[in-house]
Amino acid sequence: MTPPAVVQADYPTSRLTTVGTGGPARWFARPTTVAELGDVLAWAAGERLDVAVVGLGSNLLVADEGYDGVIVRLAGALARIDRDGDRIVCGGGASLAAIVKRATGWGLSGIEFGCAIPGTAGGAVRMNAGAYGGEIRDVLAEALVIGAEGSRRGGPDELGMRYRRSEVRPGEVVAEVVLGLCPDDPERIRLTVADMQRRRREAQPAKVRTFGSVWKNPDPGLTAGRLLEECGLKGYAVGGARISPVHANFVENHDGARSADVIALMREARSRARERGVELEHEVQLLGPIGLDI
Repeated sequence: MTPPAVVQADYPTSRLTTVGTGGPARWFARPTTVAELGDVLAWAAGERLDVAVVGLGSNLLVADEGYDGVIVRLAGALARIDRDGDRIVCGGGASLAAIVKRATGWGLSGIEFGCAIPGTAGGAVRMNAGAYGGEIRDVLAEALVIGAEGSRRGGPDELGMRYRRSEVRPGEVVAEVVLGLCPDDPERIRLTVADMQRRRREAQPAKVRTFGSVWKNPDPGLTAGRLLEECGLKGYAVGGARISPVHANFVENHDGARSADVIALMREARSRARERGVELEHEVQLLGPIGLDI
């Protein structure tokens, strides 16, 4: 079957991820409407191809060998941001940073924490992303999820949203997100956002290629960053990748790293955590023939 017009072959995934590693995707699709997205998913199902959705690529590590499937990035109407009273209706491909900026200008509060999450609305729903005490499930009214066999709508309960995960299935795409917010003074919102951005700049590495937090916090009273710092891993390097000297739950591509270098660091981090009786679960999504194998 001929692929839809929005699909192209052999796309370098290193262009799609913030960490800047990874081999080519067999297929890459950039649908701009729900209809185009449906066509891509139906075609992929007919060809028995796996589908992965990439937003800003900030929570993703792709194998050096690439990905033998279809990578989808939402664009056009699927990345829009509109207001509907006290709600924001946006495409799954809309960046959280842009949503926060619009919400601030509209005087709508509740999504301020999104300024600290370098991702899209759809990815945030899939992972129930959160920061500074807030989670997407706290403000999600409903989301439209599209798969090869049809679509469904649901809120946090229907989508099984819990700490850093949901029941959005592989191959499904969060195409639309509706956020229920509260009216507030735009200046108050702006100051809150500015404070969160300042705290993020002070606590996390800046001006380096990274994919965000590597590990989920193992316990409410113990962060992964603090644990790995206690393990002596700040600045630990393999090849062109290193565990950030600023925050031990971040891996930096500081010198032409490969995904294999990053995985080697993750294996070392998990091994040292196990020596302290802690089992780490990775937050970063792995794509292609890649795994920790420990």
